[in-house]
Amino acid sequence: MAESEQPKRRAAQAHRLKRLHNAAEQPSRGAKANAVTDCGWGRLIFGHTFDSADALAEALRAEGPEERDIAFYVRDPHVLLANAPQELFLDPSHTFRLNLSTYRVASRRRKGFHIRRLTTREDAEAVNAIYAQRKMVPVSPDFFWTARDGRTLTVLVAEDAESGAVLGSVMGVDHARAFDDPEKGSSLWCLAVSPQAPHAGLGESLVRRLAEHFKARGAAFMDLSVLHDNDQAIALYEKLGFRRVPVFAVKRRNVINERLYSGPDPAEGLNPYARLIVDEARRRGIHVEVTDAEGGFFRLTHGGRSLRCREALSDLTSAVALSLCDDKRATRRVVAQAGVRLPEQLDEDSAAARAAFLERHGMLVVKPARGEQGRGVAVGLTTPEAVEAAVEIARALCPDVVVEECFTGQDLRLLMIDYKLVAAAIRRPARVVGDGSATVRALIETQSRRRAAATDGESRIPLDAETERCVAEAGFGLDDIPPEGCEITVRKAANLHTGGTIHDVTAQVHPELVSAAINAARAIEIPVTGIDLMVKAHDRPDYVFIEANERPGLANHEPQPTAERFIDLLFPLTVPQAVRKKERNTR
Repeated sequence: MAESEQPKRRAAQAHRLKRLHNAAEQPSRGAKANAVTDCGWGRLIFGHTFDSADALAEALRAEGPEERDIAFYVRDPHVLLANAPQELFLDPSHTFRLNLSTYRVASRRRKGFHIRRLTTREDAEAVNAIYAQRKMVPVSPDFFWTARDGRTLTVLVAEDAESGAVLGSVMGVDHARAFDDPEKGSSLWCLAVSPQAPHAGLGESLVRRLAEHFKARGAAFMDLSVLHDNDQAIALYEKLGFRRVPVFAVKRRNVINERLYSGPDPAEGLNPYARLIVDEARRRGIHVEVTDAEGGFFRLTHGGRSLRCREALSDLTSAVALSLCDDKRATRRVVAQAGVRLPEQLDEDSAAARAAFLERHGMLVVKPARGEQGRGVAVGLTTPEAVEAAVEIARALCPDVVVEECFTGQDLRLLMIDYKLVAAAIRRPARVVGDGSATVRALIETQSRRRAAATDGESRIPLDAETERCVAEAGFGLDDIPPEGCEITVRKAANLHTGGTIHDVTAQVHPELVSAAINAARAIEIPVTGIDLMVKAHDRPDYVFIEANERPGLANHEPQPTAERFIDLLFPLTVPQAVRKKERNTR
């Protein structure tokens, strides 16, 4: 480097350092002192408006129960932490800033959904449902309702253009309104997209719309805080032009924040289904010993009682019940004796018999007699060639292949614990929605990444022969580009492990369906099971029994209290007194 360039380089470096220092300082001259904004999930405390660490620590101590306050723009976090080291911790998040003066609006709006302000109580309830799916702190619908016309907080939702369902949400805070910010800043909080959403680009669209909203109001920048290891979110923000700034946040040590400051988790490595149970057990003071994290095995011990579990499968499930669930033909014979309705099944194993069976029913299902997680299951087969191809795939997994009539309708999972209904949900097959530019393959890969991220890798859409068949049935190839708004069902089986989605209907399920599930569970004598029915509608009595799952995924049914009821069954003496009293009163 030439000597003449060195002073310029040093000056540029000094200028950059000065800008970073100014960003961190966030001068509060002219701003309201001790500024706090209630966001519903907790309070946003603007740390740079406090004159002392003592005053800021006191503000954090005033955090409400079941809330999550955040002190943001903390000038000297080391001083604040020294003031209350047992109560506070430095949030392991990065702060990113979008310069709104240089931000450019997207040239093309995505179709299939639109962004609007939260306007109804139903919107608020839908947003809370997404928060629950994402394990975020819920917000009282009354708070959303009273704050809907305010100017400090802005809550946007993404609404499906066809169904009207709320698929995502984001909250924004106008700093000028919150504390007369002389810097004219704003910030983004609580970006959340439903893991069930079929559209790509929802998160990006919500961020962009909020940025445009604040830019129109004259804001200079929009900040956000994101966990340091959330690589997927960080990649999105950097793509949109956000740049990291040295701004820090401090939070209180509480149950909600525990995983952020408690160090290595003894249950680390467990999948979401096992972790949900372990977390509930630890909350009740039950000792947890993880024996095989990769396989989801752990032991729970309390008051002299010790039980081994693999996710929701425990020592309380007998080997006979497990064997029955593993063999679909045996399951069928047992539940038939209990009066449970079944689809007609083919007994003869020949291509000619299958062709005749197909001609009689018009549509068939093929699946291995033993297996789980939707592997080898083909649904909605309408040609002899498709049936034979599916049989070969299923036979590679199990020599005994089940062929039965296809009952058209919805796939209903009823989660039974102690022979009582705990949760009911409609399961829908994986689907993608075209955007006019991406291939079917790319859409599937994007949706698969979203499902994997939402389920810690438990749900993915396989790019296999069955997916290719379903795409071809819709009139496309994997490398075709479907038009904008075109919805393609890429799997016929509504299995969560192959990218399916789940939609809670616990409060609306028909009593006849619940009765069928109870009868099936009692016939198998299994205390914890997922009973799968095909139904015309979840609020109608028509059904056929499909199978019983001995290890149902409890985490799929949040916010229903699945883990709570599971631990109640295993350790009845740990049931909270209020719950016991309620159960006695309902008997």
